[in-house]
Amino acid sequence: MGTKLKFSTTCHPQTDNQTEVVNRTLGTLLRVLVKKNAKAWDVLLAHMEFAYNWSPNRTTKETPFKIIYGEDPISPIDPTSLPPKERMSIKANKWVKEI
Repeated sequence: MGTKLKFSTTCHPQTDNQTEVVNRTLGTLLRVLVKKNAKAWDVLLAHMEFAYNWSPNRTTKETPFKIIYGEDPISPIDPTSLPPKERMSIKANKWVKEI
């Protein structure tokens, strides 16, 4: 598969560019979510993790969750894409309108 194992220390993440990109993304996401509620950052970690793992990668077009587990996580509703109305059942269409 063309993978290459690179060891890096915790104090030197620049060795692994992928770790550096993920750390930067998570830092930005945390800053956006926390905003003025700096004391509530620990409460938002689970939401942040879910949001990150549910976001498709630009290159692979897959979510990190799907790459690891083979399917996307179960959630009450997918806010990013609802199926077209013609493919929805009457019951599902009614449920979406209620929400």
